[in-house]
Amino acid sequence: MEFDLVASEKNFTVLIAVAAFVVFSAIWMALTWTPPIEGRLRALQTRRMKTRSEQNLAAKPSPKATSIGFMRTVADRLNLLRGTAADQTTRKLRLAGFLSRDATVVFMFVKLALPLVLGFLMIVMTSVTGIIKVSDDLVLPVCVGAVLAGFLLPEAYVKNVAQKRRETLNYLLPEGLDLLTICVEAGLSIDAAFRRVSREMQNTMPELSAEFELTAIELTYLPDRQQALENMTERSDSPAVAALVNALRQTEKYGTPLAGSLRVLSQEFRQTRASKAEEKGARMPALMTVPLMVFILPTLITVLIAPAIMSAFSFT
Repeated sequence: MEFDLVASEKNFTVLIAVAAFVVFSAIWMALTWTPPIEGRLRALQTRRMKTRSEQNLAAKPSPKATSIGFMRTVADRLNLLRGTAADQTTRKLRLAGFLSRDATVVFMFVKLALPLVLGFLMIVMTSVTGIIKVSDDLVLPVCVGAVLAGFLLPEAYVKNVAQKRRETLNYLLPEGLDLLTICVEAGLSIDAAFRRVSREMQNTMPELSAEFELTAIELTYLPDRQQALENMTERSDSPAVAALVNALRQTEKYGTPLAGSLRVLSQEFRQTRASKAEEKGARMPALMTVPLMVFILPTLITVLIAPAIMSAFSFT
């Protein structure tokens, strides 16, 4: 009887605790409960405030947009963005990897302003402050040379960047073709393969990754796929990329196996890269002849003859 009494007391205690928990939970829910319509109105108000703040931030022009707008205004007033010269400049910038629509505006403005800036600085440093000591007869030629350098420097810079980009694409293309071959053999389409390879090479080969990504976008959205391949050839100006484009065209036109063509191209480009490296190595002895004769041989002869001359003078 005592055991039954103790068990009943424990059960009664548990029931009281559960009932108390339920009562407190009900009271808490009753106090903190809000109608669903109020929650929706609060969320809508928060969303409106966020949208207004984003619109206000977007309405404020950034310093970069302001400077680009000023450059575009100057270029438009001087008619620098029209004619065949502007088209050729755009093509040169695309070869150098500057694909932004504002690249031509910035280049034209720099090409216009840099000669004036360099000429003004040269006048100040030679005639006003005297930082550069130049005779009066050479002040005008030096200033004219600074102006000419301002005209030539932008063109030389773009040409140098385009050449380095072309060499980089030629050097990295075999590895990119190997990845394309793997993706094509896995069953991906050519545009999906380009997109996948560009994502994989984004950190290691950014130049080739950007080119493949842009080609994949154009293959997806342009109505003419041949135009996308032609744009790839024009942007790179590389014989290796042109060979790749020809292989892709033959595959789409005649239905030839793409994986085999890519594998053959990869082997050919890799052999070409190895032969160029061997050619550079074979030219090293001829290139080292002049530095050897100018810098090393005089020092070596001096070290060898100096002790004999010193001993001859000591005996005399």
